[in-house]
Amino acid sequence: MAPLLDVLARERLLKDRDAAAALLPRGEPPHVSLLRLCDAGLLEGGLSVGYGVRADELVGPLTTAMGGAARRFKVVDVRERPVLELHVMTGDVTERWEVEDLSALVHNLNSLYRDAPDVRAVAELGEWEDALQLWCVDKRALPRLSRQPFFAPRNARALMNPSGE
Repeated sequence: MAPLLDVLARERLLKDRDAAAALLPRGEPPHVSLLRLCDAGLLEGGLSVGYGVRADELVGPLTTAMGGAARRFKVVDVRERPVLELHVMTGDVTERWEVEDLSALVHNLNSLYRDAPDVRAVAELGEWEDALQLWCVDKRALPRLSRQPFFAPRNARALMNPSGE
């Protein structure tokens, strides 16, 4: 538990170390503790997204947490059939995104802002307490986090591969 909290505190990714230490049970695997911390709102940039939240409902909170240029991202239309389709605007460009689930939204946003240094990457940590745990992390911290045993996001390959594949 201490190494997890030490790393998170050193990277300035933890909101309240004392609250985090009190929350984590002894002997819990670090990757599970990370999910618990995200769900409790103790990770900087962490979001706990309940089941049933649609991609168009998540866009605002997620792009706000991503920061930088992502804050100017806009959804201009939503179509529901046959698959949820978002008509999005980035700058002067409008695109149509089919987003079958929240993971597709995370993938599209990470791809769109891959080269924007002021936008945090979104790590899909997994599910905990009936919610998807997402963590918006400064891209410069990703190489250091990727060496940590507790950091095992579902989208690790896309986060660490510069081409996004």
